[in-house]
Amino acid sequence: MDRPIVAIVGRPNVGKSTLFNRITGGRTAIVESVPGVTRDRIYGDAEWLDKWFSIIDTGGIDFQDDVITRQVRQQALVAVDEADVIIFVVDGREGLTGVDEEIASILRRSSKPVVLCVNKVESTEQTWEASVDFYALGLGEPILVSAAHGRNIGDLLDAVVEHFPADADVTEDDSLKVAIVGRPNVGKSSLVNKILGEERVIVTDIPGTTRDAIDTKFVFRDQNLTLIDTAGLRRKSKVDESVEYYSVIRTLRAVERSDIAVIMIDAVEGLTDQDKRIAGIAHEQGRGIILAVNKWDLVLKETNTMRDFEKGLREQLLFLDFAPVVFISARTGERIDKLLELCLMVHESRNMRLSTGVVNQIIQDAVAMNQPPSDKGVPLKIYYGAQVQVKPPTFVLHVNRKDLLHFSYQRYLENRIRQEYAFVGTPIMIVAKEREE
Repeated sequence: MDRPIVAIVGRPNVGKSTLFNRITGGRTAIVESVPGVTRDRIYGDAEWLDKWFSIIDTGGIDFQDDVITRQVRQQALVAVDEADVIIFVVDGREGLTGVDEEIASILRRSSKPVVLCVNKVESTEQTWEASVDFYALGLGEPILVSAAHGRNIGDLLDAVVEHFPADADVTEDDSLKVAIVGRPNVGKSSLVNKILGEERVIVTDIPGTTRDAIDTKFVFRDQNLTLIDTAGLRRKSKVDESVEYYSVIRTLRAVERSDIAVIMIDAVEGLTDQDKRIAGIAHEQGRGIILAVNKWDLVLKETNTMRDFEKGLREQLLFLDFAPVVFISARTGERIDKLLELCLMVHESRNMRLSTGVVNQIIQDAVAMNQPPSDKGVPLKIYYGAQVQVKPPTFVLHVNRKDLLHFSYQRYLENRIRQEYAFVGTPIMIVAKEREE
């Protein structure tokens, strides 16, 4: 089942970002700066009552007509369109404003569940005065909170999760879920069509003009797979300037549901900042990753063209050094079977489990070759390690001091593990846990 998406909306300076930080507890997935927009957009993960959801902190909605304000407003409305539940934040100190009323009117027309959050209510003395005006918005009973101090956040989240879609009828699906992700017009629909051998998706030359994503099941080499296709971006006048933002939300949702993300890159245009952001989403989520360079049939070939292109990718995506690269043509079908074979290989790597004996032998050999760091004469001691999880493979190291396991040494240990067992296409997580001697 899709992880629900919750959007926080409201006019500027009502405390949306403070509420976002309070709800996520610092679990920020992505922070991305967008040219032409004056603020960062932040996506995060949160959990309440054993229910995980994605949460989006949107820009303040205003109705002035300058370009920046219009872009931020459009992006917030895109988030509303994609969200399952909306938290509408208003300011309990300032009271009801005309902008609040305009936003409320938009939200009522959206037919989405809306939880009305009156922020900056710091004491019980403020309660009646802060809430009375907001009943007029027609969005139900206001929930009075202080995001800064954590007051009534639990009540707010109770109201939010009540609106999540019921999952009682969802049956377990053990197929390998592959998300085809990438920026608009990179060829995602063409790849889906070629894999499935049918013209299931209308392909156009305009970015973001196909249709809503549809999961499709198929079998390859006796393995059940589900394609999660994010090609469909609905082209609406309201979001013409926000297609990229819309695609990032879709990508976030698709990657969360997947086992493996196939990140498509345009061979003609090369790697872009949006490609890097999409790769960052998949990496943060701990998914298997394959880099599929599409439109390779359009590239003029020289002796080292493929090697040089991959070298350039590696230099710009240092955090994905474990991800295989495959050069494909969705139009001609070149190396599509190779791509699917890589999906099976990455799936196997994500499910690989090493015995504790094997893990500790690798660690002992690594320590013998490269002594751990120390601080003021106190060296890092690794007592023992064990793999505690698959999908992604996760290792716990029992150590004397967690702060001594520097990132560089952690990377060294990861590389040593990969030298023995490739773990193709999957991140490896290494977690330090202190143990008394």
